[in-house]
Amino acid sequence: MTPVNTATKGVFVIAVTPFKENGALDHDSIDRMVDFYYEKGADGLTILGMMGEAPKLTQAESIDIARRTISRSAGRPVVVGVSAPGLAAIGELTKAVMDLGAAGVMVAPPSSLRTDEQITGYYRNVVATVGADVPVVLQDFPLSTGVQISSRTLGAIIEENAGIVMVKHEDWPGLQKISDLREAEAKGRRRVSILCGNAGVFLPEEMQRGADGAMTGFAYPEMMRDVCRLCEAGDQDRAQDLFDAYLPLVRYEQQPGIGLAVRKYILARRGAITSAVQRRLGATLNALATAEVERLVTRLERRLKELG
Repeated sequence: MTPVNTATKGVFVIAVTPFKENGALDHDSIDRMVDFYYEKGADGLTILGMMGEAPKLTQAESIDIARRTISRSAGRPVVVGVSAPGLAAIGELTKAVMDLGAAGVMVAPPSSLRTDEQITGYYRNVVATVGADVPVVLQDFPLSTGVQISSRTLGAIIEENAGIVMVKHEDWPGLQKISDLREAEAKGRRRVSILCGNAGVFLPEEMQRGADGAMTGFAYPEMMRDVCRLCEAGDQDRAQDLFDAYLPLVRYEQQPGIGLAVRKYILARRGAITSAVQRRLGATLNALATAEVERLVTRLERRLKELG
């Protein structure tokens, strides 16, 4: 498996974790889901992220999921989320998944960090813990972590730690941060790959600002694949038209609290996983929300036919 690096581009889907109705891991659905993501245009996968319900898993289950996903990916790159409150747990899981063939690991900052010095020190310690030869994806998601990383601080982290090869960008508003990173690179700072999250809600603008692709779990990976390719080809109008067709569902899935329930419902509806169940405690869609999702899916299908 090729490690992720500073030139990595494309769509890395943030995978959900499929469970059976009793809360046990659904291994058959993991296989089917992995196949589905690649069939719909994913270039790679990211597992055990925040939308993968990683905090609800045991360490053994996390390693089990990594083993199964990496094996099923057949050489395609799989990034593994290893975020944890302590460095020891990060180091242990990193060693296990890299031995299995992971393409790199993703680390979000713990919510306890407050100052720029604490943030830069944290990532210095992460790189020292996992080893300089392990590709690290820095997850910048302040809406979830509560940790605000300025462009200046992010730049300092990148300059100090060659092991950090990618930024998973999901600041909001954060388009200027992409521009800041690319402008600094034009002046001589080393390049990092930038893949963007937030369910793809700003994907066309992010690509125009210089992002390399998407790293998010929207239940229609083909949208992200096509928007990224059209943007790279310079066909911004076509990319925007296609994105706009999906936007109502992207927006609906962004709701705090039920976003994962929406995502899993659609994935189950599309046959990628057997059940939309989450491990406790997880939100579920009531009848009204389910009807709203169904209406949006029907409208999407009609709009895609119109676009040809």
